[in-house]
Amino acid sequence: MAAAVSGLLVATLWSSPARAEPNFPISQQQRSTAQQVAEAGVPLSELSPNAPDSYTVKRGDTLWGVSGLFLKSPWRWPELWGMNLQQIRNPHLIFPGQMLYLDKSNGRARLRVGQVLSDSSGNAKLSPRVREGNLDDAIATVPLHLLEPFFNEAVIFDSSDELLKAPRLVATQEGRVLLSRGETAYVRGELGGRRDWRLFREPKPLRDPATREVLGYEAQYVGTLALVREGAEGTGADGQPLVVPSTFTVNSIRQEAAVGDRLAPVPPRDFNNMAPHAPRQDVAGQLVSIYGDALSAGQNQIVALNRGSRDGLDRGTILALWRDGSTIRDMTLADKPTIKLPDERHGLLLVFRVFDRMSYALILNVKEPVKAGDRFTQP
Repeated sequence: MAAAVSGLLVATLWSSPARAEPNFPISQQQRSTAQQVAEAGVPLSELSPNAPDSYTVKRGDTLWGVSGLFLKSPWRWPELWGMNLQQIRNPHLIFPGQMLYLDKSNGRARLRVGQVLSDSSGNAKLSPRVREGNLDDAIATVPLHLLEPFFNEAVIFDSSDELLKAPRLVATQEGRVLLSRGETAYVRGELGGRRDWRLFREPKPLRDPATREVLGYEAQYVGTLALVREGAEGTGADGQPLVVPSTFTVNSIRQEAAVGDRLAPVPPRDFNNMAPHAPRQDVAGQLVSIYGDALSAGQNQIVALNRGSRDGLDRGTILALWRDGSTIRDMTLADKPTIKLPDERHGLLLVFRVFDRMSYALILNVKEPVKAGDRFTQP
């Protein structure tokens, strides 16, 4: 059916006149790829074996998921976008209710957007359909609800001194040993006018699995707190220096806060514009640790990598996970020599936070549990 109606499909992009389109990141390379594909389409061999002729976008879908329906490699979303560059003006603005169709002709495939109706004789017919929609309803590029908590929680410090020099919790409400949500904490240190802070404790070194070099320090996340009243310094009635610490309220808590915990500013909320893509250059590395001190991890868990921005990684980079082949004895020969089975690719990672020498990544899918030391490469 898609081939019969491909020339008649009508764009149905939703519009929101009151709001400008957000400034989502579309690199020049991605735009160039999309423009090239828009001219010729994608080879049918690049389509997923089970690519549907049509698909209606549903609430909860992601660009990653929709790309995976049509293409063998979901990170090649610019090609999905480029299949119909005129109708899908911005790949980040795809809405629930839109219908996507594959036009397959001359050994190539192009994606179209439209709505098929039937006339009285049963023939395929299309009708324009323009709807108003809120840009907040556009589908996300990746499952952001899985990542959002970790943009505050998962942080790597360059040195252990970075936290030791940070503002610190010096007292608790009514002298309590531990604090819970909604209670008062007293803090000393330079605040720089910031109101919202995160609370950490016990930074631990993260070492490269191969070289044992310390790449950074991961601190244990405690919670968030907000400034209520700035502290002050002066002189007491006895002429001695008098320090009044700043007053904070504990907003959220992962574990109870305690005297000695250190503060770090809450980073800006800038993760909505992340789009999956292949790395800009060949890359290979290893998993440093499983976030939360677990011994192994599976789908939708977080891992730390021994590669960062200096190695060409950025937010949205897709990486392949590899499982080392087992070392076994060849029982078919009399002397039973030792052999090593081939390494097998068994999962995908999505990089979402990048530091100079390290990164955090979400396990998008995996066949077997992963552990520190496992390898990754470009997909």
